[in-house]
Formats: sequence, structure tokens, C-alpha cells
Amino acid sequence: MKKIIFIILQLLIMFIYYYLWMPAINIHSMGFWAFILFSLIIFFILSMIYTSSEGIKVLMKGYRKKNNFHMAKVSMISCVIFGIIFIIMLIINFFSSPVFNASSYANRIIIEYADFSEDIEEVDFNSLPLLDRDSSMKLGDRVMGKMSNLVSQFYVSDDYTQINYNNDIVRVTPLEYAGFIKWIANKKEGVPSYIIVNSTNGKSEMVNLEKGMKYMPSAYFNYNLTRHLRLSYPFTNFGTSKFEIDNDGNPYFITPTISYTGIGLKAKITGVIITDPVTGDNKRYDISEIPSWVDNAFFASLLIEQIDDWGAYKNGFINSIFGQKEVIMTTDGYNYLAMDDDVFMYTGITSVLSDESNLGFVLSNLRTGETKYYEVAGAEEYSAMDSAMGQVQQMNYTSTFPLLINLKGKPTYLVSLKDNAGLVKMYGFIDVEDYQKVVVTDSSLGIEKAKENYLNTFGSELSNSDLIKKEIEIRNIFSAVIDGNTYYYIVDKDNNRYRASIKISSKLPFIKVGDNIKVSYVDGDIREIKDILE
Repeated sequence: MKKIIFIILQLLIMFIYYYLWMPAINIHSMGFWAFILFSLIIFFILSMIYTSSEGIKVLMKGYRKKNNFHMAKVSMISCVIFGIIFIIMLIINFFSSPVFNASSYANRIIIEYADFSEDIEEVDFNSLPLLDRDSSMKLGDRVMGKMSNLVSQFYVSDDYTQINYNNDIVRVTPLEYAGFIKWIANKKEGVPSYIIVNSTNGKSEMVNLEKGMKYMPSAYFNYNLTRHLRLSYPFTNFGTSKFEIDNDGNPYFITPTISYTGIGLKAKITGVIITDPVTGDNKRYDISEIPSWVDNAFFASLLIEQIDDWGAYKNGFINSIFGQKEVIMTTDGYNYLAMDDDVFMYTGITSVLSDESNLGFVLSNLRTGETKYYEVAGAEEYSAMDSAMGQVQQMNYTSTFPLLINLKGKPTYLVSLKDNAGLVKMYGFIDVEDYQKVVVTDSSLGIEKAKENYLNTFGSELSNSDLIKKEIEIRNIFSAVIDGNTYYYIVDKDNNRYRASIKISSKLPFIKVGDNIKVSYVDGDIREIKDILE
């Protein structure tokens, strides 16, 4: 009878562990083997307790020696099994490691070489995510602070997923239950809202749902999102779930599915599971079938790991350690760009020596995993950030991680400089190829003014291919002095507007209405004249 009790106790502890941690029942999952080893440890402990309790009873009958033998036997068997499993895990992972499979690790991501000026469109500041995650969180918290009826029951998740929502770049995040008691009180109606923050203009709002979200990361028992997924897909390895909304504003959780080599090695995204948190419905998609509104099938940390493996092992494992010929790696940090209704991860590529320069950078599509490498030598991101902060070092502003943009055909870093309260005070433009070329502008003047100031300072250094040449007929002209410099403003017969600094030509004071002049200029709302041609 007592043996049955100990077996039931063993099974009960195993069930509790599994229900709490929900590992995939998959031999490639590290969590699965942790569950097996934990079960062995519990078996050993319970066996010792059982054997010891039996020994007390037979002690007076002279069977203590036999009982000690049983204890030693159980201990030895448990330790041997534990050791065998652990050694097998080590052997499997050793032979599955890059030591023997360098080319496989290097090729698990396909990287296409591409041309920056041809591939990356001219920056559109109306669709540029100027607000980083920290600033978005502050705006979201302000929205939540106004909802007194919700604050006591829910808190704002720190998810803040970057998505492309109907051609607007936004971050979205759900509310979550504020503890077990609050879940009990609200589980019938579910979580009523999510927050959306526009990453371009900072507009933030709380969206109230007709029906609340019940299957959430903060929910309990079978309503917990991870547990709900595991009970539906017991053998599948999951990545981190991300909150998104579709083009109609309906909420979903996007959970990547992952395959491994060995035990937890060489992770690869195989698809996603899309969960409706209102109804609990799940639907699984392969990579090629993922709906276009989904923006986060891949996650940045895995993409960076794969890119690093490509940079390290493309010439073999030995070379990655000793010769290190053409060995490269990603820089610390990354950011996001939005293009063509998708979100891309950006990070720089530098040499393995980790100097302060980049050899180029990569863009990875977070929906498809498609990755392109652009060979553009220039400043490493943190050097560019330091250069921007150095312009206003007396202010003690901190810089956001750079956005990489195409400005008049040239790769350019754009950073926001924030004060101690996290408010954006300045914008900084930095030349990727030379981080000493930097201009910062007060954010209250707007991003277009910041761009204009940068181009006025360094725009003349654009290549001839970046300049447009045209003969214009002057319909109107006047001058103005700005910061001690004289500028001429011209309107041509087609109502195009131009601006020219007195520094570019001594002819400017003698130009009059009706004259025809040939100019080279940088295109924009106000075209910046760089030269008056003969």
C-alpha cells in the first residue's frame, strides 16, 4: 500500500511540475530533458524516504543491514541513470555543435548581398518611427493613468510590439491582469482593452474591445496563454509570443514555432501559431503561409544569432577560432525600420576585432526572415551616438539607438536625444561613412527642419549623381539673413521653391526676376541650390 502511495506522490509531483512549466514533449527541447532529470531526482528522494521508513520498522528485527543495502542500490541506480542521461545529452550536443557542423550553422540563414541606394527608398519622415520603445511606454502609461476604472484591476504590458498598421508605424501592447485576485474578479469579461502608440507623431490611445481577451500571459490555469498553447500543441517548441493587431484592429498573439538540432541547438523558425485571445482559437501557419498583416514571426535575438553564425563559420570552425579570415559579427544593439508594409530589423556588421567602424549592415524582414547585407563601410552605431551626444554634452542628453535612413542617396544615422525624463529634446543626423559629420537640431523645430539643417551643412558633399541639374526662369526672388548668413529664396515660373546660400556663388546678388539660370540642387519641398552653373 505504501509503495502505491509513493508512486502516486511521484506522479503528482511530476504533474505539478509539468503543469507549472509546460515543457514541450520533444527530445530536442532542453525543457523536456530538465523535466526528465527532475523526475529522476524526485524518484531518488522518494525512494530514500520510503526505504528509510521501512528500515525503521525492521530495525528491531535485525534487518538493518538489508535495508542499507536497498538504500545503496536505489542510490546507485538513480545516480547511474541520471549520469547516463546527462552524458548522452553532452555527447549529442557536442556532435551537433559548430565544431562538426560549421557550414550548417553558417547556412541556416540565407543572406543576399544588395545595393543600399537601389534597395532602400528615400526616407519618408511621415512613416519613420521616431519614438523608441521607452518613449512609447511613457506615453502608454499616461493613457492608462487617465483610466481610473482600469488602473486598480489591470496594468500595461511592457510588450509594445512594433508593427505596420494600415501604413502607420505603431507600437501595440495589451493590458494585463494585476494579480490572481484581479483575474478571479475579471476573468468572465476578460481584459477589455489594448493601447496603440503612433511611433511617428506620438499619438496614443486606448482601444476598447467589444469582447474582452481571456487567454492572456497574465491569466491563470488553462486561460494562461502559454498553457493554452501547450495543451493544444504538446510536442511543439515555442518562441516568445508577441501581441499584434490585424488591419481591422482585432487583437492576436503571434507565437513562433521552432525546430532544433540536438538539444536546444541551431534554432530555426518553422512557422507561427496565431491565437485569438478573445475566443482562444489557434491556427498554425508555415512560413510561406503567414498572413501579410503579421509583422513578428521572427524575433531579433534569433536573427542576430543566425547572422553571427553566418559571419563566424562561413569559412569553417577552425578559421573562426584561429585564422579568423573574413570573420565578422553583428554590433551591439539593433533597431527597426518599416518598408513595404513590413517591419525590418536593422543591425550593423563589424569585424571580429570589435573596432569602432562598421563594414556594413543587415536588414531582416521579421515576417519572412529574408535578410540582405549592404556593404557600406562607416561608423559603428555607438560611435555615432557618442558623436551626437558630444554636440550637446553640457545638456547630458542620452541618445537613442540610431535609425538607418536613405537621405539623398546616402546612408545616414538619425538619433533622438532625450533628457533625464525621457523626453525627446533634439534630433541628430550623422553621416554613416564619417561620424564627425553630425548636426543636431531642437526637436521643437520639427524633423524636416533638422534634415534641412544637416543638408545645409553637409549637403554640398553629396556626389554629383545625387544632384539635379535644371535651367529655371526666375519669377520671384528675395533675400533673408539667418544666423548671420544671407540666403536667397527663389520661385521659378512653375512655382517651384528654391533656396541658396550666398556662399555658393557671388552671382546671387545680381540675379533678378525674369533671368534664366542653370542650377544644381537637392530635391525637397524647398529645393536646396548647391551651385549656379555656367
